[in-house]
Amino acid sequence: MTDTSADLVILGGGSGGYACAFRAAELGLSVIMIEKDKLGGTCLHRGCIPTKALLHAAEVADNAREGEQFGIKSALEGIDMGGVNSYKDGIVSRLHKGLQGLAKAHNVTLVEGAGTLVGNRTVEVNGDRYTGKNVLLATGSYSKTLPGLELGGRVIASEQALNLDYVPESVVVLGGGVIGVEFASVWRSFGSEVTIVEALPRLVPNEDEYASKQLERAFRRRGIKFKTGVKFTEAKQGETGVSVSLESGDQLEADLLLVAVGRGPNSAGHGYEEAGVTMERGFVRTDERMRTSVDGVYAVGDLVPGLQLAHRGFQQGIFIAEEIAGLNPKPVDDAGIPRVTYCKPEVASVGLTEAEAKERYGAVHTFTYDLAGNGKSQILKTAGGVKLVKAGAEGEEGPVVGVTMVGERVGELVGEAQLIYNWEAFPEDVAPLVHAHPTQTEALGEAHLALAGKPLHVHG
Repeated sequence: MTDTSADLVILGGGSGGYACAFRAAELGLSVIMIEKDKLGGTCLHRGCIPTKALLHAAEVADNAREGEQFGIKSALEGIDMGGVNSYKDGIVSRLHKGLQGLAKAHNVTLVEGAGTLVGNRTVEVNGDRYTGKNVLLATGSYSKTLPGLELGGRVIASEQALNLDYVPESVVVLGGGVIGVEFASVWRSFGSEVTIVEALPRLVPNEDEYASKQLERAFRRRGIKFKTGVKFTEAKQGETGVSVSLESGDQLEADLLLVAVGRGPNSAGHGYEEAGVTMERGFVRTDERMRTSVDGVYAVGDLVPGLQLAHRGFQQGIFIAEEIAGLNPKPVDDAGIPRVTYCKPEVASVGLTEAEAKERYGAVHTFTYDLAGNGKSQILKTAGGVKLVKAGAEGEEGPVVGVTMVGERVGELVGEAQLIYNWEAFPEDVAPLVHAHPTQTEALGEAHLALAGKPLHVHG
């Protein structure tokens, strides 16, 4: 058994782990990173990147199918899943090679294998021990299922959905959150009949209610069926399909059942609890500076309660590296992290929903700008809008504390939106800023003009 030491030992090479590793190395710390699979983790190999590649392929399919409305004589001949998967896998492969090169350039020592925290800031891998002055737990998350619902055969999770070599004729998607609506959107664009089942009263239930209503309206137009406020009871597989029973008594028949009920923390089997780390429902508890209950041991990303987003883990990883290096960085605020759901149409938001803002501030003032008044959105033939939530009643001064946007490509607008929230901008601060014409960013500008009391392209 060998025992190697470093300034920082990281268990997990996903977004949080590798961001911490690279930043710590830049700050002159020695780093050992342990990963049992591939550098880049779920986001790169089984999550964000391959999913968005499928969504772009779906957009191309829609463009081919709908060319006539733009005066273009085009038609969709079919979906070649072999070609789609080759395109998707090529992107993942190139990004993976780039990450490997960055790890080498930063002199980060990579160790392959499953690690276990064995106490005293030590991680054991394949009989060897790696001890750090500091240890980061960054083992990510896994696709959850429901009690009594086993994955396998025609019952699949997102990992299997990403690698299908055919387009299913019909799919039931269990879960109307981010993962569920994104896959529903892809399959509908590829020609599948899709039904979403969501136990909560609306799709994307963590978003502002405005976003849910807009998305549900768009999904109805696209022919995506959904049943909200109804619970799943049972799934039975047959030779040709799967039968899904609901608490309402409805029975749905489909080729596949996608289980998209969220992701759970990948903490089991890594020795966290045995080493004295405080846990809660499988998550690692930390303070605002990402410290666990064990001195010198930090945790990051999906392992920690909160938003399960790759860029959250990435930013937390940078924070921890700078914290260890003594730079005293500002803690990461979950509300200030931009959120994007990449279905058609997209949903993008940052800050608080209207309900959350009312709970925190009491009086709030909201304004919703319809994309019907935005030239670029009309060119793109997309519907939706920008909803702003300001702290304080109408006529009172206060910062913009929530931005929610719905429409194609609005994910690209969330960069400006997160600056507005994180810099605590007042509508009057944003109103004078010039937005290029014709762009969708003008919708953000128009919404702030209206909230500042000087509406221009606003009816009513």
